Amino acid sequence: MNTTKKYSQNICMVIISFIVLILGGLNWLSIGLLQYDFVAGFFGTQASIFSRLVYIAIGVACLIILFNMLKNKGKVVLFQRKRRKNNEDEAILEDNN
Repeated sequence: MNTTKKYSQNICMVIISFIVLILGGLNWLSIGLLQYDFVAGFFGTQASIFSRLVYIAIGVACLIILFNMLKNKGKVVLFQRKRRKNNEDEAILEDNN
């Protein structure tokens, strides 16, 4: 698999997961403040299959963000660049010592 394609898929997955997680958090805020569940209100009941699929999608998005944060020591990282060491950087370090 091409590395550029892999990075673009990871970026899209993390961004979509983050947006879904924010929407899920706003739904829980409305449940806490207004006692109204927007997902259940949109699909009829909490027991409908579509509501359950939305709740599952929010849970999966949470796990994706959680694993991303655990892997990157508490930061949500879209992509990582490998740091290249130049001869100039090494020369500066040698001059300082």
